[in-house]
Amino acid sequence: MNEGLTRKDRRSVRRVLESIARDAAAELMLGFRRGARVEFKGPVDLVTEFDRRSEAVIRARVATELAGIALVAEEGGGAEGQGRPTLYADPLDGTTNFAHGHPVFSVSLGLIEPGIGPTIGVVYAPVLRWLWSGIVGEGAQRNGEVIAVSRCERLGEGLLATGFPYDRRTSDENNFKEFVAIERSVAQGVRRLGSAACDLCLVADGTYDGYWEKKLSPWDLAGGAAIVLAAGGAATGYDGAPVDVRSGAVVATNGHVHAALIEVLAGAR
Repeated sequence: MNEGLTRKDRRSVRRVLESIARDAAAELMLGFRRGARVEFKGPVDLVTEFDRRSEAVIRARVATELAGIALVAEEGGGAEGQGRPTLYADPLDGTTNFAHGHPVFSVSLGLIEPGIGPTIGVVYAPVLRWLWSGIVGEGAQRNGEVIAVSRCERLGEGLLATGFPYDRRTSDENNFKEFVAIERSVAQGVRRLGSAACDLCLVADGTYDGYWEKKLSPWDLAGGAAIVLAAGGAATGYDGAPVDVRSGAVVATNGHVHAALIEVLAGAR
């Protein structure tokens, strides 16, 4: 079995990633609510120069400070490490929010170790000034304070979150049925923030009791999934198998309502 990085190495990597996330987010704040020019990768898939500026910071610092770790980032791509850890980086998770002046967006960094899965996550939401981070098996924090998933044991008493794919206008697999089923009769409420990384972190810190979404990218999932696991939660695919960030699908909960949420999602489909 692959033992991955040592505990000491993981702690060191997390410290570096926290610093990188703050520096990358500083680039984003230079453009927030300042009329950043928007480009369209698709009808509802946006990118700005600040996505790229943030990613440039991430790439430069990973290259010089995290030797031996492969980097795959949203705008510039990259190759997964062959037998070595891969860092998945989203320089601006929630670009649509950012472009419209909405405060919920983040820099998301997640380390995947071969044969293990997500082990380290760092997500920074600069307008909120919330820095979530975690190491699986060692716990998670928000702004240095220990966090944990909620204790809610009944899905009907829970607050959930979700999101919708870019191709929701043309694809039948658009999460509408699942959303309606849960909003109508299952949970106390469902929220939709527009940043998968923030949604996952809000599960980790006990704000949400669960979250589900499909058609995400690895850089959307890796950081937040690691933080959920570090905070004592569950993060799987829709089939209940351990989360694979490359699949694009995740169900993340406090663990107590996990089976119930998966069952409702399956029934809605």
